[in-house]
Amino acid sequence: MKNSIKSIVLLVTISFLTLSFTNLKTETKSVIVENSTVVWKGYKVTGSHEGTIVLKSGSLEFDGEILTGGEFVIDMTTISSTDLEGEYKGKLDGHLKSDDFFGTESYPEASLKFNSVTPKGKNSYTVVGDLTIKGKTNPIEFEISIYGSKATASLKIDRSKYGVKYNSASFFENLKDKVIYDEFDIITDLEF
Repeated sequence: MKNSIKSIVLLVTISFLTLSFTNLKTETKSVIVENSTVVWKGYKVTGSHEGTIVLKSGSLEFDGEILTGGEFVIDMTTISSTDLEGEYKGKLDGHLKSDDFFGTESYPEASLKFNSVTPKGKNSYTVVGDLTIKGKTNPIEFEISIYGSKATASLKIDRSKYGVKYNSASFFENLKDKVIYDEFDIITDLEF
């Protein structure tokens, strides 16, 4: 009986001390989508194209001042080029939304969920997460920097992992100057 009481007292004491020294300041901060930008840049043998995509929703999780997580949804139906005008812009935008590229009618959203966040410096972190495009999910690693209520990140994405095959040398031979490189960039400026 004495040992049972001692065990209970010890368990209560350990639990109390653990809770006393555990930081319970975890906070989820919503990204202000109207004040945030997502820019893409794709490359081909003969040049490049760039544009924007609208962030549908997003949040970052913090433990005090330290980033610990995040989750984002992108509205793929808003993919748009910014380096072309008129008819050429319309053709490229339509082609990017077609099944040749992102198939936005069937896959209107892409998502990113942070799995782990490792501090790299004062304001910098290495993130490992799951990126889903066209219903396919693959791991991705990238850097994110936090400054006050703003965050910036740059991601390099291999489109071939998501079934985006159009003019990819990974899937087709003899494309010559028609090759569109598999990797494209996403640059984000977020406000929360």
